[in-house]
Amino acid sequence: MPAVTAPAHKKGDFFVDYEEKVFEDVKAKPGEKALITFHTVAFEGSIGLVNMLQGKRLIRKGFETSILLYGPGVTLGIQRGFPTLGDEAFPGHQNFTNQLTAFMAEGGKVYACRFALQALYGHGEPSLIPGIKAISPLDVLDCILLHRNDNAFMIHTWTV
Repeated sequence: MPAVTAPAHKKGDFFVDYEEKVFEDVKAKPGEKALITFHTVAFEGSIGLVNMLQGKRLIRKGFETSILLYGPGVTLGIQRGFPTLGDEAFPGHQNFTNQLTAFMAEGGKVYACRFALQALYGHGEPSLIPGIKAISPLDVLDCILLHRNDNAFMIHTWTV
């Protein structure tokens, strides 16, 4: 059996060169927009959280950034907690609330489809995280088309 002679890794060790940046730091031109759409279920993967973080990065790069929650994506914008709303039942339980709240605090806009809220998930507008704007299901496509007309950068987040 070969012997492992390398010392064990310890806290503070580096595995990669995290300071090297290969590409230029792109900033938005005046008036540029971005839209991130979410058709994904809360807690069923990391993509919802990852693309919320991308939304904050886009704001910090100067893009007027919006998030659109539709279909199962509205579950990202619902208030949660246990035993009461706002309580964190387990570490990370409030990740989506915290990220969306921070996104809006930095100037981002968040929209949620009323149809998905009520017809699919049995929630009303009072269930939304404060600051999220409920919209008609007829506005979902128009939101995307208006951003396309503005040549917005778009990220579409889908899971099934």
